[in-house]
Amino acid sequence: MDEQQYQTRAHRTLIGRIKLFFIAPFSYAKPSEFLAQEGFGDESSSKGLGLGGAPGRAPERVKRPDQMWNTLKRIWGYLATYRGRLIAVLLMIVAATGLSLLGPYMVGHMIDHYIMEARDGLLMMLMLTALIYGGQALSAWLQNIWMIQVSQQTVYKLRTDLFAQFHRLPISFFTKRQQGDLMSRASNDIENISSSMNSSFIQICSSTLTLAGIIVVMISLSPILTLLTFIVIPLMFFGMKWISSRTSRLFRMQQKSLGSLNGFVEESLSGQKIIKAFAQEEAVIAGFTERNEKIRLSGYWAQAISGFIPKLMNGLNSMNFALIVGVGALLTLWTDSVTVGMIIIFAEYARQFTRPLNDLANQWNTLLSAIAGAERVFQILDEPIEVKDEQAAKHLATVNGDVTFEGVNFQYEEGRPIIQQASFEVKAGEMVAFVGPTGAGKTTLISLLSRFYEPTGGTIRIDGHNIASYTRESLRSHMAFVLQDPFLFEGTILDNIRYGRLDASDEEVYEAARLANAHSFIMRLKDGYQTELKLGGTGISQGQKQLIAIARALIANPAILILDEATSSIDTVTEIKIQEALQRLMQGRTSFVIAHRLNTITQADKIVVLEKGKISQIGSHEELSKQEGLYRKLVLGQQLLEA
Repeated sequence: MDEQQYQTRAHRTLIGRIKLFFIAPFSYAKPSEFLAQEGFGDESSSKGLGLGGAPGRAPERVKRPDQMWNTLKRIWGYLATYRGRLIAVLLMIVAATGLSLLGPYMVGHMIDHYIMEARDGLLMMLMLTALIYGGQALSAWLQNIWMIQVSQQTVYKLRTDLFAQFHRLPISFFTKRQQGDLMSRASNDIENISSSMNSSFIQICSSTLTLAGIIVVMISLSPILTLLTFIVIPLMFFGMKWISSRTSRLFRMQQKSLGSLNGFVEESLSGQKIIKAFAQEEAVIAGFTERNEKIRLSGYWAQAISGFIPKLMNGLNSMNFALIVGVGALLTLWTDSVTVGMIIIFAEYARQFTRPLNDLANQWNTLLSAIAGAERVFQILDEPIEVKDEQAAKHLATVNGDVTFEGVNFQYEEGRPIIQQASFEVKAGEMVAFVGPTGAGKTTLISLLSRFYEPTGGTIRIDGHNIASYTRESLRSHMAFVLQDPFLFEGTILDNIRYGRLDASDEEVYEAARLANAHSFIMRLKDGYQTELKLGGTGISQGQKQLIAIARALIANPAILILDEATSSIDTVTEIKIQEALQRLMQGRTSFVIAHRLNTITQADKIVVLEKGKISQIGSHEELSKQEGLYRKLVLGQQLLEA
């Protein structure tokens, strides 16, 4: 780099710093323009595209503040459980407010009657005033401690309800939502509610009582000085209205953007292998930067506008103080109605008068932010849960394993059928394989059998009875799943296998692992069955995860098995072990296999070929290989590939 280039770069750096410091705050998009761009305006038609989002899908429209009172009522529904403690908090607020109002009066009284008139007893009055302020501090401390207890218990219940709701929602709900956004609602939004309850409830009650008390006392002392104090109220009111009308949507957007960012981060961290394999690091960073920028801008405008409130209040407070002192001094000189002590009392009350207004303004913005988070939580709590079992639904005690599909139809959306008139029978102990191109409906059929979704037509029977006549929990208790990508929980290998049946003994776990060909590799690990696995089973191979998943299914001892073939990305030696374990697992059980490689289902008793949601062929491998149709084409195509 030559000297001229160096100086140019240094010059640009200096200019950049100056612009950043002095100009950047004014270069952001206006809040109204920014909100409109992001779909928060009245007539936005913005489109969204991001990791985990569908191209061209409009962003979720955020509810306007007309939901505020409904949300507050619902929060009160949680708080009402702790009425006794809330009453105690309110009593302490009343005590603290009363003592805080009494303190300035005592100071003014001492000035007029004990200092100006040189009376005896000043020390006693000072001690009494100290006790008043000490009592105020104690009351404030108690109200704070008790309110923290109430808020934490309330948030505990709200968080528990939200987590329980997650487990009541149908599978279809989770296919349309980002995990990171749901996590943000369960953590960030609820924590925001907790923080707001700790501060806002006490501040709002205390400020309201303080205002009422100050007005009564001030009017009784001097109506003229009280009128001067009230001059600032219209200015404060219109200022707060102007500010809050612009910050409410910004706080809502900030919460929504934070949830979107969390979802993006969670998704990108989970997909690191794919991101690196396709060298998409820069694109992912760019996507993160875009979302991060939305949070920065919404946070900037929300904090910048709401931060103007204390500045406005302080300015009005100073103006009010000057008016009181000036007019009060003139009244002291011209009349006998105002004393020096009264001016001091009024000055202190004027300061206390604007302080609760200031606190109310600040807490209003905090409250708006908390309500934005609460609405996001209540949106999940209001989601329709998985269709409840019929009142006459019975407990399915035993299952033989006969399964019948009779004219089954299914569609996710009206007018877009996924399964059409699916009919076939499976005898107990048979192995049935589903074959077909991607999107043909193989996984959907399995989801209908396990009642993750309900048929829109037709009937599915187990042992001759409609599965809708049984409770979902009892139906699924007779099923076990071995998926292509096995999911393992954070915990020991022993606990992951026992997840199939929580009351299983250690010996039963060891036996299931032996049958699944997993015992030998587990014992080679340093801690054996007590080896701690991270979330998703990090630390062991894909094949080892699959063997643990098979052991988990074995210990459940199900009557019906659902297998999503999982040997396509496994080495040959491990594949042999998995196939042996699967044979043991399927022995004597009705098995449904979603087939990806045809050579793994040649021994199936029945093969169901699906094309565009319709069953085009049913038969054994030998029968279908001789018939003209999709299955024969798939077999010939695979033979060519292997050759």
